[in-house]
Formats: sequence, C-alpha cells, structure tokens
Amino acid sequence: MPYLDGIKVSFFDSKATEFLEFRQQRLDFINDIEASFKDEILTKTGNLKKEWEGKLLLQKHPYLNIEYLGILVDTNNVLVKQSPLRLQKIRQAINYGFDRRKMMLYLRNSIGKAAESGFVPAGLPCYDTVAVKGYHYDPAKAKQLLIEAGFPNGENLPVIKLLTIPVYADLAGYIANELQQVGIKIQVETVQKSLLLEQTSKSQALFFRGSWIADYPDAENYLSVFYSKNPAPPNYTRYHNPVFDELYEKANAEKNDSLRYKLYQQMDQLMISDAPVVPLWYDMAIHLVHTNIKGFVPNSLNLLELRRTKKY
Repeated sequence: MPYLDGIKVSFFDSKATEFLEFRQQRLDFINDIEASFKDEILTKTGNLKKEWEGKLLLQKHPYLNIEYLGILVDTNNVLVKQSPLRLQKIRQAINYGFDRRKMMLYLRNSIGKAAESGFVPAGLPCYDTVAVKGYHYDPAKAKQLLIEAGFPNGENLPVIKLLTIPVYADLAGYIANELQQVGIKIQVETVQKSLLLEQTSKSQALFFRGSWIADYPDAENYLSVFYSKNPAPPNYTRYHNPVFDELYEKANAEKNDSLRYKLYQQMDQLMISDAPVVPLWYDMAIHLVHTNIKGFVPNSLNLLELRRTKKY
C-alpha cells in the first residue's frame, strides 16, 4: 500500500460540468449529487435507478453533519425581544409543525435521515433515539402549543422571516408551506452564503439555515455549539443555559466514555427541549463511483481514504 501511483483532484464551479466529466469517465468518482439531477439517478428511496445499475456504484455512509434551522435566543438582543421566537412554545411548535420524513423522501431522495432526535447526528456512539427524544410531525401538538403561547390558529402571530441560501430555497419553501397549515407564517428570504455567515456571526439573523460538520468524531464538537461561553461561531443561536454549561464542563472532565456519553445525552435532551434549533436531517456521504474502482469506501468524516484503493 498504497496501490495507486498518484491521484488528481479536480474542482469545478458547476456541478453540471462535474457530472458531465464523470459520465464521460474523465473523473473516477464524484462526491454528493446536485439537486438538479438527483432525480435522474436516484429513486425517491435513495437507490440507483434501474438504467444506472451495473454502470455506476452508489456508496452511502452516515456523515457527521447535521442540517438545521437556527433561532437566535439571546433575550438581550432587540431582534429577540420583538419576536415571537423568544417564546419556547413557538419554537417547539415550529419543530412539530412540518413533516421531516416527507421532506427527505420528496426533496432529498432519502439522502440522510430525518432529524427526530437531538443535535448529535447518527454515526456517533452516543446517538440514541431512546435517550434523546426530539420532534416528529405532530400538527395537533403544534396547534396546541400556539394556543398555549397566546396565538390560537396563529391569530396575531407576526410573520417570521427565515434566511437561507439559494441551494436550500426549495427546502425552506417546503417548511414554510407546511408551517402555514398549522398557523405559522414564514417569509423565506434567500441571501448569499457569505452574507448569511456574516449576519449569524454578528447575531443579526433571527431565524436562519445552518449546518454543522464535525471537526472531529466526538459529540462534544456538536454540543460546543450551545456552550454559552463560546462566541459565534460556533454558538450562533447565543444559547445560554447554566445547567447545560455545567454538564458540558463535567463531560469535558470525564474520562470514562460510557459516563461521558450519558452526560452528552442529557445535554442534548436539555437543549433540544429548549429548542434554539430546528434539526432537519442527519446527513449521509454519497459517492458515485465507476465500476473499475475497488477498495474505495466513504467514512463518517467523508475523508479521502485511498490506501487500499485500486483502479482496474
């Protein structure tokens, strides 16, 4: 090892160009599938369509990335003081108010897993859907929470603006449409990624699309996003809960993995109940690979591992 004499990595501005190069066998594999042509290759259940079987290999693996909507919860911020999102029950109603599974099936071709647990994604040892209960589609529960928050059927509830980037505009539109059915009016505004990053880092975005890819494969990396002593990034929501902070510090000092995982689960459950985020899905690494490539498999950090890879 390694079996390859060398590698060449290419970058393209256009995913369409990349896919064309791949189809013409000028690339051995591509990472991820552009939304515009995923329906050409994949079924809604996330498998290769019959016309591609035997011609390509589809590789899928849990990827340590979570896609979510973030909510600014710093009550000292004037944006929060003037917004219904300052109310926990409104944030919870949003979490209950749309169908993540249907979203994954029709808009993502089942690439990834609906995020119905906490912020820590599938693929990490402390991920546990029994220990950490998140949100599932329950429009009746969402409507009940609106009543308890003082906005029955969404009456007098101001329109809530959701900031997203162009590639996620269809997903944001889907969520907005679903929430409208329970009485929550969402106005989707599309901005460039650089502007969204600037606004979230300066606490100028109240409700925004976000994602978190692991820097290293441990749940602490995800839970650090909500530690109040951390700036933005990573704490874009400005979440502050003294109990969470205490557990976070205790977990960092705990050397026993099993005990630390229990602390991680407690923190995840506490935060998800406070609902400073709306988890969307736990991601999946997707590779399209030509059939003459052997010994090349994806991993949870989606790193290129080529020591055992052979090209025939």
